Amino acid sequence: MKDKALKASFLAAMISLAGADAGAADSRENPFTLVYGGAITRNEVGKVNIHPVTYTLNGLNIAANVYTPAHYDPTKKYPAVVVAHPNGGVKEQVAGLYSQRLAEQGYIAITADAAYQGASGGTPRNVDKPANRVEDIHGMADFIASYPGVDPQRLGLLGICGGGGYSLKAAQTDKRFKAVATLSMFNSGEVRRNGYMDSQLDSIQQRLKQASEARAQEAAGGEVLYANDVKLTDEQIAKLPFELYRQGFEYYGKTHAHPNSSSKFTLSSLLDLMSFDARDQLELLNQPLLMLAGSKADSLYMTNQAFAKATGTQDKELFLIDGATHIETYWVPEYVDVALQKLSEFYGRTL
Repeated sequence: MKDKALKASFLAAMISLAGADAGAADSRENPFTLVYGGAITRNEVGKVNIHPVTYTLNGLNIAANVYTPAHYDPTKKYPAVVVAHPNGGVKEQVAGLYSQRLAEQGYIAITADAAYQGASGGTPRNVDKPANRVEDIHGMADFIASYPGVDPQRLGLLGICGGGGYSLKAAQTDKRFKAVATLSMFNSGEVRRNGYMDSQLDSIQQRLKQASEARAQEAAGGEVLYANDVKLTDEQIAKLPFELYRQGFEYYGKTHAHPNSSSKFTLSSLLDLMSFDARDQLELLNQPLLMLAGSKADSLYMTNQAFAKATGTQDKELFLIDGATHIETYWVPEYVDVALQKLSEFYGRTL
């Protein structure tokens, strides 16, 4: 199971990428280990503040950050937004940036590391099962609904990349979320099953067999096997077939690297991932829906597919961020500003 064919297969399937270490941002330079531009460096009276918190979900300790607006008064009532991070990402990266910016607009925002990932508990590490990620979103709603100052009747949801696909699934049944938005939505199950842009259709059964063998090995007390546990040189990154992968290595491995962020996941997770699809039963989602994506993103096809399937809501909008690729919506100031303006209008109207 460790042969070259297996490694090549999962290299082609990578999406949340933590690559070469050279030139990586040093999270130690920020007291909250935040790695995005304009990040909070200290809490000050009258300004947006960050509050690291820990809560328990299904017996696991979940590490989260809550962002509160300027002049936050816990005796008042604020709308709140739950922010779900990308696959392999952590709360200190793009999810933190959007949470902080939402707090600047007057929202209380929460973003948490997924169970088994980042600073949250759970072993083996880097289990990546859709049911866990969806439960993480429900858990953030549980916690933030009782946070001082939060109006639980005005709760929104924002899912980024893989977190976007899981947010669509969570909101199908969790009607505490009054409005749902996605940014650069990534349908994790579709890609793990079919490959990015359907590039691995001919190896589905082979990969399922490998995942089944990995689970059997775990159950017998053997070594836990991982997919996507690779590091690439700049030359190798430049030769990757999709722009999302190339820019993803830059973002996760260099410009916005964080020690808790990892692209690898347990090989046995594919038993769950490959039968998951964010589009399944999407007609159950009846809340207002905003889907944001870069006009030049090679992942745009997934947003288009999901948007078409969201037939349960008449209040929906697909908004393209002109000129942006998938990863550029994570950090390029002009694209982030456009996304935040649309989110402000959307949540302002629906919450």
